[in-house]
Amino acid sequence: MSFEDIRTACVIRYPYLWPREAGQGETEGRKNRPVAVGVRIERIEGDLLLLFPITTKQPEGGRFSAEIPAMERRRAGLDTDLRLWIILDEYNTDIIGHSFYLEPEPPIGRFSKAFFLPLVREFVARRKALKGVSRVR
Repeated sequence: MSFEDIRTACVIRYPYLWPREAGQGETEGRKNRPVAVGVRIERIEGDLLLLFPITTKQPEGGRFSAEIPAMERRRAGLDTDLRLWIILDEYNTDIIGHSFYLEPEPPIGRFSKAFFLPLVREFVARRKALKGVSRVR
């Protein structure tokens, strides 16, 4: 196995650390959850990943999030019987090859470009007002 299949719009399992938990001094994600790879940026020291959490909990009003349609849940390898949301107003960053949390396992699925790229574009437009947690050690 290798990390080569981990690309933008794929869904992997990852111990996501919510910014509110990091703000309380926690350093480990409480559980492995599906996350969407928002972008993979090639770097000499290891490629940087931007990761968005996927949750069953409906976000509060005003959050930058998107409900994942049934077809996209199937493409992404997610449970099609559950309502799921991708949260885009917070994220984790990690570096392939230097991470304690990333495994060289194949993605569980992938979102379509038609669904995912508009969300990433909107993220880029809002990025300065959003909360991130660096998992790089």
